[in-house]
Amino acid sequence: MSTQELAPAPGSPGPVDVEQAEAALVEHYPRLVRIAYLVLPPSLGRNRRVLTAHALVQRSLPRRRTAAVAGARRGAEDAVDPGYAYVRGEVLRQALVAGLPLRRRAQFPPLLPQVWGLRLFPRAGGADELALDQRLSALSGPGRAAYVLRGLERQGDPEVLRVLAAAGAEDPEAALAEADGVEAQYVLLESAEFDPCSLQARPTDLMRRRQHGRAALAAAAAVVVCGTLLGLPGDGWGRNGAAAPSYARNPAAEAALDPDGLKRVGTTGRQVSSRTDFSVWPARGELTGDTALLRRALAVWARPGPTVRTSATPGTPPGPPMGSPQLLFAGRVDAARVVLFFDGLRVVRYAETVGSTSGAALDFARTDGADAVGSAALVVSRAAGNVRYVTAPWVEEAAVRDLLLPDKEPRVLARDAHGVTEPVPSPATARGCTRWSVLQVRDETGTRLLTDLGELAPARLTSGPPGRPVDVTGAAAREEWARAACQLSAVRSHGVRTVNSWAYATQRLPEGAGRAGWLCVRAETWRGTGSRALALFRAPGATGPAAIAARSDGSPACGVREPRVLAGVVWQAKSGQWYVLAAGTEDFASLALTGGVKERVEGNLLAVQAAPGSRADLSGTLKDGTRVRALR
Repeated sequence: MSTQELAPAPGSPGPVDVEQAEAALVEHYPRLVRIAYLVLPPSLGRNRRVLTAHALVQRSLPRRRTAAVAGARRGAEDAVDPGYAYVRGEVLRQALVAGLPLRRRAQFPPLLPQVWGLRLFPRAGGADELALDQRLSALSGPGRAAYVLRGLERQGDPEVLRVLAAAGAEDPEAALAEADGVEAQYVLLESAEFDPCSLQARPTDLMRRRQHGRAALAAAAAVVVCGTLLGLPGDGWGRNGAAAPSYARNPAAEAALDPDGLKRVGTTGRQVSSRTDFSVWPARGELTGDTALLRRALAVWARPGPTVRTSATPGTPPGPPMGSPQLLFAGRVDAARVVLFFDGLRVVRYAETVGSTSGAALDFARTDGADAVGSAALVVSRAAGNVRYVTAPWVEEAAVRDLLLPDKEPRVLARDAHGVTEPVPSPATARGCTRWSVLQVRDETGTRLLTDLGELAPARLTSGPPGRPVDVTGAAAREEWARAACQLSAVRSHGVRTVNSWAYATQRLPEGAGRAGWLCVRAETWRGTGSRALALFRAPGATGPAAIAARSDGSPACGVREPRVLAGVVWQAKSGQWYVLAAGTEDFASLALTGGVKERVEGNLLAVQAAPGSRADLSGTLKDGTRVRALR
């Protein structure tokens, strides 16, 4: 029987066995590596920080698999997952040691993993992420750890002090005071800028290696294996801005990078096409005739140099164009010149600062299979906490709406002659969740809501059961999203195409506490895989967002293939009594608890008293007799 292990109440004693710690490491590996990367000293450089972060996490298990791990004294929050708390403590301890001078270290730097001939680093974020990284670099290791525990782990100050002390910090209170000096931009910690599991690769200094002869054998092998891709440095195409030296000299490659060969669709293209997507966007912007700008953009796309900040959504290949791309937009937005291309698979954004062509930004987003809604808008600029969109020519009206205020009327956005909107607050870089501004677009077929999740293509928001979702236009759908909006940060920078919210159950709580709501939020991606499902629980009278009860990556739950979900939480009534609560969709015939709490009930709702510290496994049986696992 597939089960879900529910968290115990705070205070449960006992050691953590090795298998439990290993399971926690495997399940939470990306998060643990992110914590290590953020705490490690920035002086290591991004490439070494990435490798060291992976090494620290991989050696955080105890050496012996047979003995139980007693660990340090555990706090209330550790009882939720003691295996994870133990591994996280080991990761923090090693990361703090790595920041000490060599003469004060109790261990040698990690030897594995190692990568030769390549520099690895996370995908680039925005200006806010860069500024936060700079501020964190000025803190000590314990100061960074305190900020990360507060922001990424959502821990209170007493728990932060306890965890820092257990990890070996000499003065936890001073570390907490350091963290107070950095603005609380905790949502940025989930950014791809700080994700050492989603990496870009670039060669090391090839000229220096050749001059000094430090890797003659490796260089010879690289020429044999990668010569057709990298080739040898040539004399370039001249004024190509931030592009690297030319690596290909065949006619087809040069033709794809010729600005005169760009595909340009006229304003009547949509009228004669059977499709309504990016392929019928006309070329817009006041710089569509700037040949020098277009040449630089194409050259940087093909050969991004070391000063180019490159990012790509998950599953998007960041390679050169596969032929002459289509020009969507070229114009000046804020303090940058921006060019948007479409090659049938990806939308590519090139941006350079006005007055300089030595550095640039290059962003890739997969958009194949886009329909009229999926191609209704693109992010053209994101600066100073704001975002500007360029809308499709068939969008009749654009407005901004706050998801957290479902009854408030939207505000119409001004657009220039090229479809570029005025700046609006971006929820992708917002500090906290006091508002969630979404783009509302209206065309001849209806009104839709799109939200910025830190990528080029905004995600479409829908509501309703899987297979029958509708756009968020009614009062009930807006009220539903008001409860779920703040959890959209969990799917930021994930290559998301659509996000659906489904209110799948309501439950009357014990002791007359009112009715609680259960939601399932599912994010579908452009690449088709890597979907993310969140089960949310909202107690009656709660003023904040719905709490995450369960989360799963790659699960078909809440989707068209498996339109069902089961999740549970531990809830405390005002009397102090603890309860195990669970809710499934209507196709569940019964629910069962095993382990520390044993109970079986008919129907799709469960509420059972539980002692503090109890642990229980949740499962369900469908009406056709099939046993299914709870979301996890």
